[in-house]
Order: sequence, then C-alpha cells, then structure tokens
Amino acid sequence: MEHSENQLLDPETSQPIVSERVLVNGNETQLTLTGDGFLRWKDGGQRCLIVEKEVLGFAADGPKIRIRTIVNVRECGIWCIEGSVALVRKDFVFQPLSEDSLRLWCENLRECIGSLGRPKRLFVFVNPFGGKKSASKIFEEHVKTLFEDADVEITLQETQYQLHAKEVVNSLDLSKYDGIVCVSGDGILVEVVNGLLERDDWEAAIKMPIGLVPAGTGNGMAKSLLDLVGDPCTVPNAVLAIIRGHKCSLDVATIVQGETKFFSVLMLAWGLVADIDIESEKYRWMGSARLDFYALQRILHLRKYNGRISFVPAPGFEGYGEPSSFHGKSSGKKNICSPTEEEPVKICHPGYQGPYFDLENSDWRTINGPFISTWLHNVPWGSEDTMAAPDAKFSDGYLDLILIKDSPKLSLLSLMTGLADGSHVKSPYVMYLKVKAFILEPGPRADDPTTEGIIDVDGEVLARGKRTYKCDQKALMAYDTLQITMDQGLATLFSPI
Repeated sequence: MEHSENQLLDPETSQPIVSERVLVNGNETQLTLTGDGFLRWKDGGQRCLIVEKEVLGFAADGPKIRIRTIVNVRECGIWCIEGSVALVRKDFVFQPLSEDSLRLWCENLRECIGSLGRPKRLFVFVNPFGGKKSASKIFEEHVKTLFEDADVEITLQETQYQLHAKEVVNSLDLSKYDGIVCVSGDGILVEVVNGLLERDDWEAAIKMPIGLVPAGTGNGMAKSLLDLVGDPCTVPNAVLAIIRGHKCSLDVATIVQGETKFFSVLMLAWGLVADIDIESEKYRWMGSARLDFYALQRILHLRKYNGRISFVPAPGFEGYGEPSSFHGKSSGKKNICSPTEEEPVKICHPGYQGPYFDLENSDWRTINGPFISTWLHNVPWGSEDTMAAPDAKFSDGYLDLILIKDSPKLSLLSLMTGLADGSHVKSPYVMYLKVKAFILEPGPRADDPTTEGIIDVDGEVLARGKRTYKCDQKALMAYDTLQITMDQGLATLFSPI
C-alpha cells in the first residue's frame, strides 16, 4: 500500500505517522513509520523494524539517518523478529529526499522513541573481581556500546572491595538517575538493595529500578528475569531489557538476629547446598566445574545437621510439619513504631527495619532435624544452570522452601542432576512448599557435635559455626537462631516484560 508524501496521522492508531519515498542502498522505496511503532519498507522484499523491541536510537549523519538496532542474528535479512535467539547490533541507513523530509523524520523518530519511557541516565556498577573477572571487558565491549546506541547517559563505578557498592548507594544522589545497573553476578545486586534500604529516605530509594547484566559466577537473578520470556541469559538480552525500561516488583526478605539485620533477594541455604557453595571456593581454579566436583564429594561423604526449622506456611501448604508456637527470640515487633487507633503502623527510621508481621500470633509449623539440606529461594534460578525453585515468583510474598531430611546417596545424586530443570522438587525425598515467615535454629553435625555448619545467603557467608571452613573469619551473624520475614514487591527491577 502506498501513502501520500508527508502523511501525518494520529500516533494512537496503527496508521502511518509519516510515509515517504526515501533512498535505501541507493534505491528509492517507500518508508513508513506507523502509530503502533513499526518501520516498514521494501528492499528486496518486505522489511520492518519494531521500534519498541529493536530500535536502540538514531542519529542524523549528513543527509542520511542512521538507525541503530539490535536484532535477531538469524533474522537480519528479514528484520522482524519473533522467538528467543541471539541478538546482534546492526545499523539501518536511509536518505530522505529533502532537508524538510530529513527534519520531519528526525522529529517523528525522536518523538516515537521518547514516548516509550526508557531510562535516560543510569548509574552503572562494574565488579571487576567477580566470576571470571571479565566484567570490565564485558562492559567496554558490549554494555557501554549498547547504552551509547540508545543515547543513555551512564555514570560508571567499578567496585574496589566487598560492600563498596552498598557504601556508594547509601549516599548516592538518586535524583540524578533513572536506574542503577549491576554488571556483575548477584552479589552487587544484594549490596545495592541493602544500601537503598539502609538510607533515611529508603521508602523512595527502594523504588529505584535496578538492572542486571550477567557478568559473575551465578547470575541467578539475571537468568530468572530473562527466563520469564524464554530469552537466553546473555549480555545483549539483559542490556536490551534495561534499555526498554520495563519494570517488575521483587520481594525482599529481612533476616534478623538480635539487633542485626540483612536484606536478601535471592536465597538462603544451610546444609548440603551451603557447604557446596561456600566450601568449593577452595577449588575456584576449576571454574564452574568446582560445584559439580565438590557436590560429588559432599554426597559421597554426606553430612546431616541437627536443628529445627519453623515456618508460617502459605495457603495450601498447611499440611507440612507439626503445629507449634512462635520459637523466635523476639516478637519481631521491636523494630516497629507502636500503632494507635488514629495512626497506622509505621516503620521507624533510620533505614528500613523489615515488614510488620505478627510472628507470635501466626500459625507456625515446625520440623525437627537432622537435615541434609535446607534451602530457601526467592526466584526460580540460583544460577544459570540451577533451577532451584521452579514455582518461585518475583512478587508473591513468599519464599520457596526446598527441604531434604533424608535420602539414599544414589537418589541424592539423581536428585541433584534434576537441578538443571527443576525436576528435583518432584523427588519423594524433597519437601517443596511456600512460606511467609521462617525461623532457622541451626545445630551441629549429627555425626560430630563439635562441628557446626555454614549459613549461606545470596552466595555469601552469613554465619559460620565452630570448626567450619574459614571459621576464623568474621561473619555478619552468629551461628544461632535467625528469623526471616517477607515484604512483597518491595524492590523494583528492570525486566524484559
């Protein structure tokens, strides 16, 4: 269908905003920008670009316009993309036939892209020490280029030491930015969330969108996000999700022990999974194979830990455990300002103290040890190849509990192989349920009362018991009772949907 020159119609419709004859590869053809965000033309066949999904930005280059895109690598010759395969950068260049036409195209392209609500200014953390220590290279060769193509202004901060990102975020002028991006594994994300929630203005700060670019060892959050739409966990897919500016809410878990608190967004583990995650660091030279190698060792020389867990089950999971009362060391109310009939519950400052949750008057269930593994998850993927909790949701207000009390070693080996697709939760040796609140009372190893265990939160040691790996190093919490409550949808992430 041909359209008259300089045709301008309502951008709310699927009709053309502008449709004109232009030069593409030296050939004259009709180019159309529609109200629903499609660029269509003919160049040896019908071509189109989806502005929202594929166009990063554009620039006037003399009498020509260069449109910077990111497209399906297998469809570069067809341009329209569907499905989930690798993406590549590609420029499309056309030449309007007059200066007025050049100006018209620039104005309408700028307005079309500007209407998408994309971030314009981002603060970017790069962790040069994480994973294979390739984050700086990934940023320079891929991330920076894509942001520049999308006309995103970036402020770069390389982290220099553990908790550096948390310190920076704690005092960052957030009004200057539309989001924070972590080019790293999951560790920097955790630091950013903790930094935002420890600010005096935490209520506004925690609404700052956070973007994840996989450049670490695990990349569980980035994998979980991209898996929402079936996209591979790659740098281009992750950066595109940030550029497009879509957002989703994320539950945050508050872990409390006495006066100490920590905010978790990914997972907590005690027992087998924690031992594998932390103790395998001694084999870091093996790369990601260290986890499989050490998992085999730990299963062959299986440990069990005495202790007790208590939880408030989500609806439908009340049949797990035995009824009990609150076993925590505090009511959980000391961090909350006392409400009155006239005034609702308020969180005390400074910083976020955790959600109000009536721990003492909730319906608790208890399971006594010994345990092989206790694993709590907030999102489906713990790493790019470990679907720990296939039913986990980003903002359902619950943690997914994956519990193993006993299992033959051969069954445990088979069960661990099921982590790749989440089928391990179907094992008869696994309890898989959702909980609103959780209390862990960790004890010593069943075979050696003088040796305790490790509590792992978001890939880092939260607590080390006696005679454990690197037990001489200080941890944030003691190897003792801790309680966890969930705040639904507290944080915000850049999301592919």
